[in-house]
Amino acid sequence: MKIITFAVPCYNSAEYMDKCINTLLQGGDDIEIILVDDGSTKDNTPQICDDYEKKYPGIVRAIHQENGGHGEGVNQGLRNAKGLYYKVVDSDDWLDVPSLKKVLNQLRKFVAEGKELDMMICNYVYEHVCDNTRHVMHYKNVFPTDKIFGWDDIYHFSISQCLLMHSVIYRTQLLRDCKVELPKHTFYVDNIFVYQPLPYVKTIYYMDLDLYRYYIGREDQSVNESVMAKRIDQQLRVTKMMIDAHNLEDVKKISTKLYKYMLKYITMMMTISNIFAIICDDPDKEAKRKDLWDYLRAKDENVYKHIKRGTIFAFANFQSTPGQHMGVFFYRIARKIYKFN
Repeated sequence: MKIITFAVPCYNSAEYMDKCINTLLQGGDDIEIILVDDGSTKDNTPQICDDYEKKYPGIVRAIHQENGGHGEGVNQGLRNAKGLYYKVVDSDDWLDVPSLKKVLNQLRKFVAEGKELDMMICNYVYEHVCDNTRHVMHYKNVFPTDKIFGWDDIYHFSISQCLLMHSVIYRTQLLRDCKVELPKHTFYVDNIFVYQPLPYVKTIYYMDLDLYRYYIGREDQSVNESVMAKRIDQQLRVTKMMIDAHNLEDVKKISTKLYKYMLKYITMMMTISNIFAIICDDPDKEAKRKDLWDYLRAKDENVYKHIKRGTIFAFANFQSTPGQHMGVFFYRIARKIYKFN
């Protein structure tokens, strides 16, 4: 039985994927690594995937698919996963090996004790290539540490804190039960992956370990500001899919604290979508911003009103040019403080 499946979507990743894979291999024989070659053509990524499969049979599997984007790589990994738990690790990132071993030992313990855990959470670290600095995103103020808990046991998320794909490990069957299916050829779908399953989660465990190392700072990276502005249509698409994912009034019946967190996440997505609609050069950007707000209002009037009144980047929602510039200004200040792209 495999404790966990690590899915590694790979697209022309030959330059850096070895580091990622070699950290995962330190997990031992009861892990599974699925290397999803997403139609790579510009380097020898496909061959590297096959070589790892040959060298580590029973641990590494290579899957080759037509290019479908990062989301389809995640989907493909989930379709083929044999591990009890599932984690996505991007091919330019890596895991801290001592932390990985502690996480695996805890998951093995839960399995041995017959305890079914829905989600494990660990910290992640921004590794900034541009200035060789690090920034740890932890949840010590949000979750009880080293104990199983539920949504009603959580504390308050700060402005800078959200659960990202980097910080979560989901039970594989839970992801299948809630029918997570990410859209093809779309960036920023990691937000859907971490958001959609939340109401299905009943049992959670937080380890205060800096497990995931998030490499950030390349000019072509999807979270680079100029790149995000050019991909505004994809950002808007993902935000609408998240709006559609749940009726938050139904979530409130499960847990008020979960409701507040998911409302915060939607607020963040609306804010980011507005900021990049302002920044982008699209001549139809104002129409697209209006369409997004109209979409949210039609879906949930209460959430619409809450976000319009309450977002910390409320200036970004103004129709006036000075107000919009102020919103962008505050966003860029936050980016410098928290260094999230």
